[in-house]
Amino acid sequence: MVAQKTRQKIVQAFATILGEEGWEAASPARAATDAGVSLSAMRAEFPTRISLLAALLSNVDQQVLDAVDASMAEEPAKDRLFDVILSRLDHMAPYKASVRALKAAVRRDPMLALEINPVAATSMRWMLTAAGIEPRGLRGRMMVQGLVVAFARILDTWLEDDDPGLARTMAAVDRELTRGADWLGRMGRLEKLVRPLAEKFTGRRGRRRAPDAPGDEGEIAGAGI
Repeated sequence: MVAQKTRQKIVQAFATILGEEGWEAASPARAATDAGVSLSAMRAEFPTRISLLAALLSNVDQQVLDAVDASMAEEPAKDRLFDVILSRLDHMAPYKASVRALKAAVRRDPMLALEINPVAATSMRWMLTAAGIEPRGLRGRMMVQGLVVAFARILDTWLEDDDPGLARTMAAVDRELTRGADWLGRMGRLEKLVRPLAEKFTGRRGRRRAPDAPGDEGEIAGAGI
C-alpha cells in the first residue's frame, strides 16, 4: 500500500490527464508514469480507471462531509440536500474539465455509464446522509438512483454555467429536487397500494409451503444431517 501523500498524487495525476486528454488517455499506467510510481504499486492501489475515478469522487465526498453546515439541521430535507449539492459542486470546481471529459466519454460509450453507476451511487448515498436523509430499503435504493440521474442532469447545466453566482445551476438543482420529491411521492403512494397485495401473496405462499415442512425435515434427517 502506498503512502497517503503518494495516493493523492496519483489521483491528482489521473484528474489532470482526464481533464486535459480525456478518459481513454487516463489509464492507470499513464497515471503511474505522471505520478512517478511503479506499475506494481499502481496495480496494487488502483488497478482500473474506475478505481481511480472512485478515489477522486471519494475525495470530493470527504470534502463535502467535512463542510456540512450543522446550522441546516432543522431545515426541511429539500433545503438540506440543496445545500449539500451546491457544496459538492463548489468542491468539484477544480475538476470541471475532468467532469466535462467524463461526460464526453459516456456519450461516446453509453456502456461506460453502467460501469460508473455504482461509484456514483456510493457518492450520492453519502450526499443524502450528509443532508440527514438516511436511504433505507427499496425506497432508499430508488432515492439514491434517482439522485444519480438528477445530479447528472444538474452537471449538464453546471458545465455550461459561467455565472459566478451559478444562477442557472441553482435553478436546475431546485428543479431536479422538486421533480425527485414528486416522483418519490408517487412511488410512495404506489407502494401503499401494492404492499397489501404483496403481503397477501407472501402469506399464501407461506401457507402453501407449510404442509411440506415435515417432508423437508424427513429428507434432511434421511441424509444423515
